[in-house]
Amino acid sequence: MTDTDTGPAAALRALHRDRRPDDPLILPTVWDAASARVFADAGFPALATPSAGIAASLGYADGETPADEMFAAIARIVRAVDVPVTADVEAGYGLSAGELVGRLAEAGAAGCNLEDSDHATGALRDPQEQADRLAAVRAEAGDALVLNARIDTFLRGEASPDAALVRARHYAAAGADCLYPILAPPELLPELAAAAPLPLNALARAGGPSPRELGARGATRITFGGGLHRAATTALSALAERLRDGSGI
Repeated sequence: MTDTDTGPAAALRALHRDRRPDDPLILPTVWDAASARVFADAGFPALATPSAGIAASLGYADGETPADEMFAAIARIVRAVDVPVTADVEAGYGLSAGELVGRLAEAGAAGCNLEDSDHATGALRDPQEQADRLAAVRAEAGDALVLNARIDTFLRGEASPDAALVRARHYAAAGADCLYPILAPPELLPELAAAAPLPLNALARAGGPSPRELGARGATRITFGGGLHRAATTALSALAERLRDGSGI
């Protein structure tokens, strides 16, 4: 695959540049074509997919969606909207770099998350091993994919910013575009942002700081994991209760 200066990846990459602290890039995490259209119609310039939300929409537990079904879901979302879509492809489903990039291209994704947890063991991958993986994906994709390197140290119990930053430097050198220290405590974002070599993706959670507050703490882009799907399901549950009680919509 050759490098390109145009297309969805270039548009998505440009959205990361020159963000003001009070104006981070907010990427709603959408799980099907209908939810994607809602957020695109609301004016968001790009969208993301969550592995957890798509899994739930397809009847799977998070982490158990077969690769074919995940890529098919991503493709349906991409077809439904006219804005770039970046896809959560977990740890890559055991695909080679070339296969993974090919499947993402077929689905029309402008970017992807790749996490550094080993799904078979639940353990963190060696940072150099993960960096080599990211470098191989970058070599296959050229500029036609925005690589968001997920750092799972906080998720796996390594609470030190230093542990995350070691990985951040490896992944930046490998060609990542953005770094995603998932579940990093919001109070550590200023320290991480000051030391990280690339823009940071922060996870916005119910009851936590707002996207604007996370931006003020140093995050360039904001995603929501499966949180928006859970919020929609909660609203649907409330509607179901009203219907059961005969109250109507």
